[in-house]
Amino acid sequence: MLDLGCGDGAFLEHLQKNRQCFGYGIELNDANVASCIGRGVDVLQLNLEEGLKLFEDHSFDVVLQMDTLQHLRNAETMLRETARVGKMGVVTFPNFAHWPNRLSVLQGRMPVTKHLPYEWYDTPNIRVATFNDFQDLAQKNRLHVSKAFGLVGDKHKPISIWANLLASTAVFTFTSTTGENQHGTND
Repeated sequence: MLDLGCGDGAFLEHLQKNRQCFGYGIELNDANVASCIGRGVDVLQLNLEEGLKLFEDHSFDVVLQMDTLQHLRNAETMLRETARVGKMGVVTFPNFAHWPNRLSVLQGRMPVTKHLPYEWYDTPNIRVATFNDFQDLAQKNRLHVSKAFGLVGDKHKPISIWANLLASTAVFTFTSTTGENQHGTND
């Protein structure tokens, strides 16, 4: 497993201890890298904006992007890289189309919620996306979405009906649909 933007490594530590998972984290923040090391999590300090060139195609069974994609300048490239280095990708992100967000915009304000906790002027999010937007991006990049659902509430209850409206967090698992390289050519 490869966890892109693994933060302090708590999730990878949990998977290693409770699911006998083996993997690496990728993290840029110095304090988070030190925390990963302290937890016994293998971590590489890399800038995801530079891609995943050091990994061969299908090097990992699963590549995670848990609340990472919205922080990247070139989200589409990183999505293709995730599909290239992993046999399966898992992406989560705050769903901007969640009904409280829509209500905030209708009232003339950018949303500030538990899942989007920053003001418009100090957010680390470079991008905002909706459940439906990601499905379109996956199709454009010839990715097969094998599971798509949303998470609702503090207990993260999964839902699949009306996820674009009701889910605060979008979750997708996907694989590449072609044997072509991820740039869409047969080079």
